Amino acid sequence: MATRKEHDFIGELEIDDSKYYGVQSFRALENFKMTGRTFGDYPFFVKAFAQIKKAAAMANAELGVLDKTKADYLCKAADRIIAGEFSDQFVVDMIQGGAGTSTNMNMNEVLTNVALEMMGKKKGEYGPDTLHPNDHTNLAQSTNDTYPSSIKVATYAKLCDLQAELEKLKAELDKKGQEWKDVIKMGRTELEDAVPTTLGNTFTAFGHYIKNSLKQLELAKEPMTHLNMGATAIGTGINCHPDYKDCVEKHLSAITGIKFIPSTNFIAATQDTADFVFVSGVLK
Repeated sequence: MATRKEHDFIGELEIDDSKYYGVQSFRALENFKMTGRTFGDYPFFVKAFAQIKKAAAMANAELGVLDKTKADYLCKAADRIIAGEFSDQFVVDMIQGGAGTSTNMNMNEVLTNVALEMMGKKKGEYGPDTLHPNDHTNLAQSTNDTYPSSIKVATYAKLCDLQAELEKLKAELDKKGQEWKDVIKMGRTELEDAVPTTLGNTFTAFGHYIKNSLKQLELAKEPMTHLNMGATAIGTGINCHPDYKDCVEKHLSAITGIKFIPSTNFIAATQDTADFVFVSGVLK
Protein backbone atom coordinates (compact mmCIF):
# COMPACT_ATOMS: atom_id res chain seq x y z
CA MET A 1 0.00 0.00 0.00
CA ALA A 2 1.45 3.36 -1.04
CA THR A 3 1.59 5.89 1.78
CA ARG A 4 2.46 9.53 2.36
CA LYS A 5 3.72 11.28 5.48
CA GLU A 6 1.68 14.01 7.12
CA HIS A 7 2.32 15.72 10.44
CA ASP A 8 0.53 17.79 13.04
CA PHE A 9 1.53 19.14 16.48
CA ILE A 10 1.45 15.63 17.93
CA GLY A 11 3.79 14.11 15.38
CA GLU A 12 4.08 12.40 12.00
CA LEU A 13 1.82 9.72 10.54
CA GLU A 14 1.84 7.45 7.51
CA ILE A 15 -1.41 7.97 5.60
CA ASP A 16 -2.75 5.59 2.97
CA ASP A 17 -2.10 7.57 -0.21
CA SER A 18 -5.42 6.51 -1.73
CA LYS A 19 -7.19 8.57 0.93
CA TYR A 20 -8.05 12.21 0.36
CA TYR A 21 -8.39 12.93 4.06
CA GLY A 22 -5.26 13.61 6.09
CA VAL A 23 -3.69 13.53 9.52
CA GLN A 24 -6.40 15.46 11.38
CA SER A 25 -9.12 13.15 10.08
CA PHE A 26 -6.97 10.13 10.88
CA ARG A 27 -6.59 11.32 14.48
CA ALA A 28 -10.38 11.61 14.71
CA LEU A 29 -10.78 8.04 13.41
CA GLU A 30 -8.51 6.86 16.23
CA ASN A 31 -10.01 8.98 19.00
CA PHE A 32 -13.76 9.25 18.31
CA LYS A 33 -15.35 5.86 17.74
CA MET A 34 -18.73 6.89 19.11
CA THR A 35 -21.72 6.04 16.91
CA GLY A 36 -20.56 4.46 13.68
CA ARG A 37 -22.42 7.22 11.82
CA THR A 38 -19.99 9.25 9.73
CA PHE A 39 -19.98 12.67 8.13
CA GLY A 40 -20.37 10.97 4.76
CA ASP A 41 -23.61 9.30 5.87
CA TYR A 42 -25.24 12.73 5.59
CA PRO A 43 -24.67 13.84 1.97
CA PHE A 44 -26.84 16.94 2.36
CA PHE A 45 -24.52 18.09 5.17
CA VAL A 46 -21.39 17.34 3.13
CA LYS A 47 -22.90 19.38 0.28
CA ALA A 48 -23.69 22.31 2.56
CA PHE A 49 -20.19 22.28 4.06
CA ALA A 50 -18.63 22.29 0.57
CA GLN A 51 -20.88 25.20 -0.42
CA ILE A 52 -19.63 27.13 2.62
CA LYS A 53 -16.00 26.40 1.70
CA LYS A 54 -16.56 27.46 -1.90
CA ALA A 55 -18.15 30.74 -0.78
CA ALA A 56 -15.23 31.35 1.59
CA ALA A 57 -12.67 30.80 -1.16
CA MET A 58 -14.54 33.16 -3.49
CA ALA A 59 -14.81 35.84 -0.80
CA ASN A 60 -11.14 35.58 0.15
CA ALA A 61 -10.12 35.88 -3.50
CA GLU A 62 -12.37 38.89 -4.04
CA LEU A 63 -10.90 40.60 -0.96
CA GLY A 64 -7.35 39.92 -2.14
CA VAL A 65 -6.27 37.72 0.77
CA LEU A 66 -6.19 34.48 -1.25
CA ASP A 67 -4.48 34.00 -4.59
CA LYS A 68 -7.13 33.76 -7.30
CA THR A 69 -5.62 30.64 -8.87
CA LYS A 70 -5.66 28.84 -5.53
CA ALA A 71 -9.25 29.94 -4.96
CA ASP A 72 -10.29 28.72 -8.41
CA TYR A 73 -8.90 25.25 -7.73
CA LEU A 74 -10.63 25.13 -4.35
CA CYS A 75 -13.90 26.14 -6.01
CA LYS A 76 -13.54 23.46 -8.69
CA ALA A 77 -12.80 20.84 -6.03
CA ALA A 78 -15.80 22.05 -3.99
CA ASP A 79 -18.03 21.70 -7.05
CA ARG A 80 -17.03 18.04 -7.34
CA ILE A 81 -17.86 17.41 -3.69
CA ILE A 82 -21.16 19.29 -4.06
CA ALA A 83 -21.95 17.01 -7.00
CA GLY A 84 -21.51 13.96 -4.75
CA GLU A 85 -17.97 12.84 -5.50
CA PHE A 86 -15.63 11.61 -2.71
CA SER A 87 -18.49 10.82 -0.33
CA ASP A 88 -16.52 7.87 1.08
CA GLN A 89 -13.74 10.23 2.20
CA PHE A 90 -15.85 11.94 4.86
CA VAL A 91 -15.09 9.43 7.55
CA VAL A 92 -15.15 11.13 10.95
CA ASP A 93 -17.82 10.17 13.46
CA MET A 94 -20.70 12.65 13.71
CA ILE A 95 -20.29 12.69 17.51
CA GLN A 96 -16.83 13.83 18.54
CA GLY A 97 -14.91 15.92 21.02
CA GLY A 98 -14.65 19.65 20.46
CA ALA A 99 -16.98 21.88 18.47
CA GLY A 100 -16.91 19.82 15.27
CA THR A 101 -13.25 20.52 14.57
CA SER A 102 -12.64 17.05 13.13
CA THR A 103 -15.58 17.46 10.75
CA ASN A 104 -14.28 20.83 9.59
CA MET A 105 -10.77 19.43 9.10
CA ASN A 106 -12.11 16.37 7.28
CA MET A 107 -13.67 18.75 4.75
CA ASN A 108 -10.56 20.96 4.61
CA GLU A 109 -8.26 18.02 3.97
CA VAL A 110 -10.41 16.32 1.33
CA LEU A 111 -11.07 19.60 -0.45
CA THR A 112 -7.38 20.52 -0.40
CA ASN A 113 -6.18 17.16 -1.69
CA VAL A 114 -8.76 17.05 -4.47
CA ALA A 115 -7.65 20.55 -5.49
CA LEU A 116 -3.97 19.57 -5.29
CA GLU A 117 -4.51 16.67 -7.70
CA MET A 118 -6.34 19.00 -10.06
CA MET A 119 -3.26 21.27 -9.91
CA GLY A 120 -1.08 18.34 -10.92
CA LYS A 121 0.34 17.93 -7.43
CA LYS A 122 0.34 14.96 -5.05
CA LYS A 123 -1.99 14.50 -2.11
CA GLY A 124 -0.41 15.93 1.02
CA GLU A 125 1.88 18.25 -0.96
CA TYR A 126 0.84 21.13 1.29
CA GLY A 127 2.71 24.40 1.22
CA PRO A 128 2.60 28.16 0.72
CA ASP A 129 3.06 27.80 -3.04
CA THR A 130 0.49 25.02 -3.42
CA LEU A 131 -2.41 24.67 -0.97
CA HIS A 132 -2.71 24.05 2.75
CA PRO A 133 -5.84 22.81 4.59
CA ASN A 134 -5.50 25.48 7.30
CA ASP A 135 -3.71 28.37 5.64
CA HIS A 136 -5.80 28.45 2.45
CA THR A 137 -8.87 26.21 2.61
CA ASN A 138 -9.75 27.33 6.14
CA LEU A 139 -8.64 30.94 5.65
CA ALA A 140 -10.73 33.49 7.62
CA GLN A 141 -12.68 30.62 9.16
CA SER A 142 -13.01 28.64 12.36
CA THR A 143 -14.89 25.46 13.14
CA ASN A 144 -17.02 27.69 15.35
CA ASP A 145 -18.43 29.54 12.36
CA THR A 146 -18.22 27.03 9.50
CA TYR A 147 -19.78 24.14 11.43
CA PRO A 148 -22.99 25.83 12.65
CA SER A 149 -23.31 27.75 9.38
CA SER A 150 -23.10 24.51 7.40
CA ILE A 151 -25.73 22.95 9.65
CA LYS A 152 -28.01 25.91 8.97
CA VAL A 153 -27.49 25.69 5.20
CA ALA A 154 -28.21 21.95 5.28
CA THR A 155 -31.21 22.37 7.59
CA TYR A 156 -32.75 25.05 5.38
CA ALA A 157 -32.49 22.74 2.37
CA LYS A 158 -34.02 19.80 4.23
CA LEU A 159 -36.85 21.94 5.61
CA CYS A 160 -37.67 22.94 2.04
CA ASP A 161 -37.78 19.25 1.08
CA LEU A 162 -40.06 18.53 4.04
CA GLN A 163 -42.38 21.38 3.13
CA ALA A 164 -42.74 20.05 -0.40
CA GLU A 165 -43.70 16.59 0.87
CA LEU A 166 -46.11 18.00 3.44
CA GLU A 167 -47.82 20.05 0.74
CA LYS A 168 -48.47 16.79 -1.13
CA LEU A 169 -49.78 15.15 2.05
CA LYS A 170 -52.08 18.10 2.79
CA ALA A 171 -53.50 17.96 -0.75
CA GLU A 172 -54.29 14.25 -0.36
CA LEU A 173 -55.90 14.76 3.06
CA ASP A 174 -58.03 17.62 1.70
CA LYS A 175 -59.01 15.44 -1.25
CA LYS A 176 -60.17 12.66 1.10
CA GLY A 177 -61.99 15.24 3.20
CA GLN A 178 -64.13 16.07 0.18
CA GLU A 179 -64.46 12.48 -1.00
CA TRP A 180 -65.73 11.28 2.37
CA LYS A 181 -67.75 14.35 3.40
CA ASP A 182 -71.00 12.32 3.51
CA VAL A 183 -69.61 9.22 5.23
CA ILE A 184 -71.08 9.18 8.75
CA LYS A 185 -68.96 7.98 11.67
CA MET A 186 -69.01 8.39 15.41
CA GLY A 187 -66.97 11.12 17.01
CA ARG A 188 -65.26 10.05 20.23
CA THR A 189 -64.36 11.87 23.44
CA GLU A 190 -62.40 10.33 26.31
CA LEU A 191 -62.03 7.05 24.37
CA GLU A 192 -65.81 6.52 24.03
CA ASP A 193 -68.34 7.11 21.26
CA ALA A 194 -69.93 10.55 21.68
CA VAL A 195 -71.75 12.29 18.80
CA PRO A 196 -71.95 11.81 15.01
CA THR A 197 -69.54 13.42 12.57
CA THR A 198 -68.25 12.51 9.11
CA LEU A 199 -65.09 10.82 7.95
CA GLY A 200 -64.63 13.87 5.73
CA ASN A 201 -64.51 16.14 8.79
CA THR A 202 -61.81 13.97 10.30
CA PHE A 203 -59.57 14.15 7.22
CA THR A 204 -60.22 17.86 6.71
CA ALA A 205 -58.98 18.37 10.27
CA PHE A 206 -55.87 16.32 9.48
CA GLY A 207 -55.24 18.62 6.51
CA HIS A 208 -55.59 21.63 8.78
CA TYR A 209 -52.98 20.23 11.16
CA ILE A 210 -50.55 20.00 8.25
CA LYS A 211 -51.43 23.53 7.13
CA ASN A 212 -50.47 24.83 10.57
CA SER A 213 -47.28 22.78 10.54
CA LEU A 214 -46.31 24.31 7.20
CA LYS A 215 -46.68 27.79 8.69
CA GLN A 216 -44.46 26.80 11.61
CA LEU A 217 -41.83 25.33 9.27
CA GLU A 218 -41.74 28.59 7.31
CA LEU A 219 -41.07 30.44 10.56
CA ALA A 220 -38.35 27.92 11.48
CA LYS A 221 -36.57 28.42 8.14
CA GLU A 222 -35.99 32.13 8.69
CA PRO A 223 -33.38 31.91 11.51
CA MET A 224 -31.53 29.30 9.45
CA THR A 225 -30.61 32.11 7.04
CA HIS A 226 -28.76 34.09 9.74
CA LEU A 227 -25.15 32.84 9.71
CA ASN A 228 -22.08 33.67 11.76
CA MET A 229 -19.58 33.25 8.91
CA GLY A 230 -16.81 35.72 9.69
CA ALA A 231 -17.18 35.30 13.44
CA THR A 232 -14.14 32.98 13.47
CA ALA A 233 -13.28 31.51 16.90
CA ILE A 234 -15.51 33.31 19.41
CA GLY A 235 -17.41 35.90 17.40
CA THR A 236 -14.87 38.74 17.34
CA GLY A 237 -13.80 38.11 13.74
CA ILE A 238 -10.13 37.85 14.65
CA ASN A 239 -7.80 37.14 11.68
CA CYS A 240 -10.62 37.95 9.28
CA HIS A 241 -10.96 40.75 6.71
CA PRO A 242 -13.55 43.29 7.96
CA ASP A 243 -15.56 43.00 4.73
CA TYR A 244 -15.45 39.20 4.67
CA LYS A 245 -18.76 38.56 6.45
CA ASP A 246 -20.82 40.42 3.85
CA CYS A 247 -18.75 39.11 0.95
CA VAL A 248 -19.03 35.44 1.94
CA GLU A 249 -22.81 35.74 2.42
CA LYS A 250 -23.11 37.28 -1.05
CA HIS A 251 -21.26 34.39 -2.67
CA LEU A 252 -23.08 31.74 -0.61
CA SER A 253 -26.43 33.19 -1.62
CA ALA A 254 -25.40 33.00 -5.28
CA ILE A 255 -24.18 29.41 -4.90
CA THR A 256 -27.29 28.13 -3.12
CA GLY A 257 -30.02 30.39 -4.51
CA ILE A 258 -31.04 31.19 -0.90
CA LYS A 259 -30.68 34.62 0.66
CA PHE A 260 -28.30 34.24 3.60
CA ILE A 261 -27.36 37.20 5.79
CA PRO A 262 -24.87 37.83 8.62
CA SER A 263 -26.15 37.47 12.18
CA THR A 264 -26.64 40.80 13.92
CA ASN A 265 -24.36 39.84 16.83
CA PHE A 266 -21.62 37.34 16.04
CA ILE A 267 -20.60 36.71 19.63
CA ALA A 268 -24.18 35.79 20.57
CA ALA A 269 -24.65 33.77 17.38
CA THR A 270 -21.47 31.77 17.99
CA GLN A 271 -22.57 30.77 21.50
CA ASP A 272 -26.33 30.36 21.13
CA THR A 273 -28.19 27.26 19.95
CA ALA A 274 -31.69 28.74 20.25
CA ASP A 275 -32.28 28.69 16.48
CA PHE A 276 -31.69 24.94 16.40
CA VAL A 277 -33.88 24.40 19.45
CA PHE A 278 -36.69 26.27 17.65
CA VAL A 279 -36.38 24.05 14.57
CA SER A 280 -36.32 20.92 16.75
CA GLY A 281 -39.47 22.02 18.56
CA VAL A 282 -41.32 22.69 15.30
CA LEU A 283 -40.34 19.29 13.92
CA LYS A 284 -41.50 17.54 17.08
